[in-house]
Amino acid sequence: MSAVIEISDLRKTFHTLRQGRRVAVDGFDLLVEAGQVHGFLGPNGSGKTTTLRALLGLVRPDGGRMRVLGADSPERLPEVAGRVGAIVESPQFFGNFTARRTLRLLAVAGGVPTSRVDEVLEQVGLLDRGDERVKGYSLGMKQRLAVGSALLKRPELLILDEPANGLDPAGIREMRDLMRSLSAAGVTVLLSSHILAEIQLICDHVTIISGGRRVAHGRVDEVLAGFDQHEWHVRVAEPERALELLGQAGLSATAHPDHLVVTGVDDPEVISRTLGEQGLWVRELVPLRPDLESVFLELTGTTPHPTVPRQPDGPVADPDDVVIDLDARENREVDA
Repeated sequence: MSAVIEISDLRKTFHTLRQGRRVAVDGFDLLVEAGQVHGFLGPNGSGKTTTLRALLGLVRPDGGRMRVLGADSPERLPEVAGRVGAIVESPQFFGNFTARRTLRLLAVAGGVPTSRVDEVLEQVGLLDRGDERVKGYSLGMKQRLAVGSALLKRPELLILDEPANGLDPAGIREMRDLMRSLSAAGVTVLLSSHILAEIQLICDHVTIISGGRRVAHGRVDEVLAGFDQHEWHVRVAEPERALELLGQAGLSATAHPDHLVVTGVDDPEVISRTLGEQGLWVRELVPLRPDLESVFLELTGTTPHPTVPRQPDGPVADPDDVVIDLDARENREVDA
């Protein structure tokens, strides 16, 4: 596969009014290959949005090398700008304009046929609301309009910073389906989101940034596999006896109110056989796999959301329950 985004040793320092000198990005690397839906994750102040802004020529980096669709950024970015659609931070629109008028103006400015406007409105689920003024739109509808504006020119590369912000569960699902359809059509997507369960559902690759540095990179399944402790959720009629039998067999187990957790076992048959040979039959035996949220929290040292316990294998938790806040903007930043 060919590289669509290449970032090597990116560095950026800001001077803030309250904190003085602040290193936002410190030797960061990123590689996104053609056809990927690539998740880009980081906690508050990790340098995620700064990286995207630098890549798109909105912030001048202090050092490093960046390429977009084979062109050096920012020097040759205008050569490929027509093939890139992007949303970084909160989009702004004229409130008195309708969504259709907004997209028509953007189409004319970008040399895109205006016939594309209705196609995009339908694509993002706004066709029946296209003649309403944007000032009456909800946050989620504005996000849909922003995504639509990025899709007008049929980009080869789509860069989205929090596209699901403000969407309800149905809207999040529709956005997920849209990302998948774009990927199937050959569009490369770099997606930043605080809804980690959604990233796990949509993305095939992921990069995690913390403190301005890359702390994880690769296929989502491979990143998760690196944190798999081969744990099993076990329920039996006599947990105290089971705990003793497992310990005698050299297996590591811990007791919980209504179950045991056995760690370091590749084959679950070892557990069921150890207990069954002693007449103690397993009622429930479920693998405990790491999810993207638990890996993210471990890598970045952020405080876990209190309502999201680790779950056995099964359906991914409701995306609305997995929340990491957007990058904070408490201080006015001045380019160093």
